[in-house]
Amino acid sequence: MNILEVIVLGIVEGLTEYLPVSSTGHLILAEHFMHMTQSKEALDAFAVCIQGGAILAVLSLYYARVKSMVLGVLGKDPAGLRMVINLFLGFIPAVVIGLLCADEIKDLLFNTTTVATTLILGGGVILAYSVWRSRHGLSNEGADGAPLENLTPLKALIIGLLQCIAMIPGTSRSLMTMLGGMFVGLSVKAAVEFSFLLGLITLSAATVHDAYKFGDVLIDQFGWTNLIIGTLVSWFSAWLAVKWMVSYLQKHSFAIFGWYRIALGIFTLGLIYFGYIH
Repeated sequence: MNILEVIVLGIVEGLTEYLPVSSTGHLILAEHFMHMTQSKEALDAFAVCIQGGAILAVLSLYYARVKSMVLGVLGKDPAGLRMVINLFLGFIPAVVIGLLCADEIKDLLFNTTTVATTLILGGGVILAYSVWRSRHGLSNEGADGAPLENLTPLKALIIGLLQCIAMIPGTSRSLMTMLGGMFVGLSVKAAVEFSFLLGLITLSAATVHDAYKFGDVLIDQFGWTNLIIGTLVSWFSAWLAVKWMVSYLQKHSFAIFGWYRIALGIFTLGLIYFGYIH
């Protein structure tokens, strides 16, 4: 893997991890476009491990909330403790499904055809939601709905169950958790923040798991330098993406992400049909 490939993967991971467009799907497509020949296990592990940069981006941007959660665990902040419990409940379904089905999902669904199809389907869901929201007179600024402090354990568990759908590549963890948050009554702003915070736990667990399981292969094929550079690029890209999206959704709907997903999905299907990628 050369330095340009490392930077591209870091940018793709960082920009797409917290946007509702599927980072896994984009990474699979990027690897195909660049004709990367490393083992699938090593590439998958590299993509997961550079998520560490995206995790650091959210930790820095939501430092106050994370600090409250730490104090909650220490018995000094009841609201922070409630958030920790809700995030734990939102995380549990992914652990169960991941342990039971992760290998089967990777073997059967981690391919460009699945990614293209789910990109289009997810885009349709976003556009349908945007139309529904507009027809019901709900604002784009995120004022409609409950604040994050009103999230109950049961609703957090529902969001966690919906997050499991995103194990299908191209679906997007962020999309499912954001829509899940709004489905259970959170405001757009609260749903987006909970999605980011839930991502801290989910992505951290995935990173630690793959680093432990494939660490030797990862370092042997890519080396520490590439891993560090990819993580740093991912951090900076994710920081920009999160800042932009939070600002964008204060004035606009999710529709732009829907149109983007559909366009990319159709384009990818075209490339598959004409044999440019497989």
